[in-house]
Amino acid sequence: MEAQANDRAHRIGQDKTVFVHRLVTAGTIEEKIGERKQALADSLFDREGNVGKALTEEDIAALLS
Repeated sequence: MEAQANDRAHRIGQDKTVFVHRLVTAGTIEEKIGERKQALADSLFDREGNVGKALTEEDIAALLS
């Protein structure tokens, strides 16, 4: 989400450094969801946003469980 917010700021014309802050309380469901989403994104895309690998049936089953 933070990378998306940063990219959005630059798309709307921002040319200076953008700082995106996210406050999450430790031990909450929001923290766990954030960790899983980041791990999934890291496994699917490289730093430039190119697809690193396709989702497998097991990946989709894990997401839906």
